[in-house]
Amino acid sequence: MPKTINDIIPPSRRRAMEADQVAPPPTGEPTSHSYSRPRRTFPWGLVIAIVVILGVSIGALYAFAGARVEITPSSSEASISGEFTATAAAGELPFEVVTVDKIATQKVEAESTETVNDAAQGTITVSNTSGEPQDFVKNTRFQTSDGLIFKAQGPISIPSGTAERPGTVNITVYAESPGDRYNVGPTTFTLPGLAGSDLGTQVTGKSTEAMSGGFSGTRPSVSQATRDEQYPKLEAALKNDVEEAVKAQIPQGYVLLPGATFVSFSPQPDTSSAAGSVEVRLKGTATAVIFPEDALAQAIAYKSLGVYAGEPVTLGDAGSLNLSATEAPVGNDFAFSLTGETEILWTVDTERIGGAVAGKKRDAAQVILAGYPEVERAVLVLRPFWAGSFPSDPSEIEVSVTNPKAAR
Repeated sequence: MPKTINDIIPPSRRRAMEADQVAPPPTGEPTSHSYSRPRRTFPWGLVIAIVVILGVSIGALYAFAGARVEITPSSSEASISGEFTATAAAGELPFEVVTVDKIATQKVEAESTETVNDAAQGTITVSNTSGEPQDFVKNTRFQTSDGLIFKAQGPISIPSGTAERPGTVNITVYAESPGDRYNVGPTTFTLPGLAGSDLGTQVTGKSTEAMSGGFSGTRPSVSQATRDEQYPKLEAALKNDVEEAVKAQIPQGYVLLPGATFVSFSPQPDTSSAAGSVEVRLKGTATAVIFPEDALAQAIAYKSLGVYAGEPVTLGDAGSLNLSATEAPVGNDFAFSLTGETEILWTVDTERIGGAVAGKKRDAAQVILAGYPEVERAVLVLRPFWAGSFPSDPSEIEVSVTNPKAAR
């Protein structure tokens, strides 16, 4: 029998070789003839993340969608030097008067005694709802509900008014008789001379502070020289007080120009203070003329601008103007001169702007606004960016007005 290769291999070596041939390969170590490539899966997670991001982005665009118009109003520098005449609560340039009274006192040592019969006095506001200006003479009588009579210290001119907005003027009155019983607190007044007529209910008076100074008898006193020494000190204290009080009473929409406040001082009867002392008293009265800002701005624009068609305007800075007049208003007309420089700002009606661009394409809206004299510059914003037109509902359009100086 012929021999094979197994016949010449030692039995121990042959058994080892046979064991190697039947033993399985170690786990995780593929043989060269059994290798396979890993299977790839579709990236669904990435696709979902991208879709979510796109959805959120588009949603955000619509969530913050809107239309906005930013307006820079037209403005013009105005240099003014001219004469004006205003009319009380009427006409193209109306005016109103704000009056404030304050009393300052200074305690000094008594120098003697005196027997006096002083009449109480104070300030009342006279109102007129008749629709026609009313004039009254000096010593016109005003009566309290208790029958006490006070008389006007001077002539009275009350502007016309209505029940909703009466014409008013502040006047000084004094009691018809001396004595402290006339030192009454705040009260209302009627005019006995008008009793039984329509004007009797249309012209009335009211005080907001007590009448004072009424006295009859003997009291401590000081010389006139002592009073004269105290008055300048009291004036200095009163002037600032009454001017600040006037400013606090200016209604919204009105303007008080430098030079339009008239301050006067009047000595008041002394009063007894603590034992052996006297209070020297001085009253300060500030009468301020105020104007509706829009009416004053129009009057200045007509006089100082070359081209102006009466559009609504306001003043940029009224504090740079100066008013000059010989006296506070007496009656229904007030003549004054005005000098200085200011800025005239055109008033922007935001509702009008919104209505003008509603439903319009961007270019058409820009052309429309360019024809508005109050618009110096308009910035139109539409979101999302592919929106070509403004919403048809003006309430969905935001209109803002910028400060011209800030825009420049």
